[in-house]
Amino acid sequence: MIEIALNGAWVSSSAMNVAEFVRERSLPQAGVAVAVNGSVIPKSEWVSTALRSSDRIEIVTAAAGG
Repeated sequence: MIEIALNGAWVSSSAMNVAEFVRERSLPQAGVAVAVNGSVIPKSEWVSTALRSSDRIEIVTAAAGG
């Protein structure tokens, strides 16, 4: 398990990469933006972007409205 700051709150995770982390958190695959340590990670790079303890992840989901 690693400790990661998710949107400012520390959480434990067994995810090895961004794709696993998003899946672990039961987030939708569409309409989600992920930044790791201040860098936005394109969805095409989620699998190849490894996570380490103390990484800071920001996740934003799109919401419809008006």
